[in-house]
Amino acid sequence: MSDTTHTKGHEYHMVEPSPWPVLGALAAGTLLGGSVLYFQSDQVWLMAVGFALTLCTMYFWWRDVIREARDQGCHTPVVTRGIRFGMVLFIASEVMFFAAFFWAFFNASIMPPEAIEFIWPPPGVEVLHAWELPFLNTLILLTSGATVTWAHHALKHNNQKQLIMGLAVTVLLGVIFLCVQGYEYSSAAFGFRDGIYSSTFYMATGFHGFHVTIGAIFLGVCLWRAIRGHFKPNQHIGFEAAAWYWHFVDVVWLFLFIWVYWWGGA
Repeated sequence: MSDTTHTKGHEYHMVEPSPWPVLGALAAGTLLGGSVLYFQSDQVWLMAVGFALTLCTMYFWWRDVIREARDQGCHTPVVTRGIRFGMVLFIASEVMFFAAFFWAFFNASIMPPEAIEFIWPPPGVEVLHAWELPFLNTLILLTSGATVTWAHHALKHNNQKQLIMGLAVTVLLGVIFLCVQGYEYSSAAFGFRDGIYSSTFYMATGFHGFHVTIGAIFLGVCLWRAIRGHFKPNQHIGFEAAAWYWHFVDVVWLFLFIWVYWWGGA
């Protein structure tokens, strides 16, 4: 039991009042409203403001959490178990989030409406070939899942050099994935407002790309912390949470590749 625990008389973390949840909600609402504005009128300014506020919230909130863990000794075993459980619940909510997009896609593709002549993909839509850029991105993301596991294994064995290498390669692969997806979007023959196929396609793959962006930032913070020697083999809950999130992103992409690109574009 740590000195901080002895001082408090318990192992729980009584969180101090913080402005970051409110700012985070404001940032998320602004980002959502900006996304709708962009989809409707191609105006990007509000979405950029929302994304900037999101990055600001992430920076200051993570700063406080790191201080609580390292300087204040708040991450006791009891608190760590709570963080793990909270991360599991968060990922479960994200599963439901993407389930809604898959539901919309399957609803339109399995029973195509009369407006698209009961045909899927709709007539006139030039779909993206699954075995070209999407397959390349699949290989990139699966490789990144292997490298983050390599980094986790190195951390558990107190191998600082391999931990940093594994995290650096993972973040780099995440950035490459986003670049390839950006190129794919720029070369697509359909836009967001070109019908039910394009709308469901961009909503599902676009929000996945957003999650990859957040995950890459999350792992980038872990890389910075690894370089500074913050993680220990028996205490690295921040890295665990980032790795779980990244594996979740991997699995979602596999479903997107199989059902949206391959099956949905056949």
